[in-house]
Amino acid sequence: MDAETIARELHGRRSGAGWMARCPTHDDHDPSLHISEGRDGKPLVRCHAGCDQRAVVDALKARGLWPKREQTTPSAAPVIVATYDYRDEAGELLYQVVRYVPKNFKQRRPDGEGGWIWNLHGVRRVLYRLREVLESPIVFLVEGEKDCENLRDRGFCATTAAGGADAPWLPEYTETLKSRECILLPDNDPVGRRRGATVAKALLHNVARLIIWMPDDVKDVTAWFERGHSELELIAQVEGEAVPR
Repeated sequence: MDAETIARELHGRRSGAGWMARCPTHDDHDPSLHISEGRDGKPLVRCHAGCDQRAVVDALKARGLWPKREQTTPSAAPVIVATYDYRDEAGELLYQVVRYVPKNFKQRRPDGEGGWIWNLHGVRRVLYRLREVLESPIVFLVEGEKDCENLRDRGFCATTAAGGADAPWLPEYTETLKSRECILLPDNDPVGRRRGATVAKALLHNVARLIIWMPDDVKDVTAWFERGHSELELIAQVEGEAVPR
């Protein structure tokens, strides 16, 4: 079962490098399920309405629209290794992105009683670390929260949008970044480059200054720092200066 077959069964249509189809986990009149082909050939799904990814996959399995597992050995149980808070201007928690090992991400929102609801239905979407973004004239824009934290550890203001490269870039994000100098650091892979182009198009002519830089030998800025590069080298790169040797 491939991504195209799943999309056709769900009355999907082509959208860029993937398809948009009706999500099987909610009453979806306006197709909100993005389906694409992963690097290993397996389908990738993400509901832009906020449905939990596991629930979407389970619903597809129930309808016979998901590849059967070839591996018979049990995989390790997922473990939460990080949570990333998305807060409004006043610091009120709106929702969280939860990171797991083996690598996976889920989104959840407070239920008002100390627990969680594992979807983002009806929740206002904001940029990560919104208050810091609003206070800074220069903002680094990356694909994931881990990259943001690595940049913050080095003294930079950095942000991202929940959902990764497949999530839509909302007009509200562009509005938040107006009048700021934005340094866009896309991931160095096909999905990251497409995402970078989408975000750049939205920001162009809407921000004070737009700089785009992507490391040419690693996937992202986190891996670039892990190669031993410094904060000063990053500044030199994004300003187009030669890095001292």
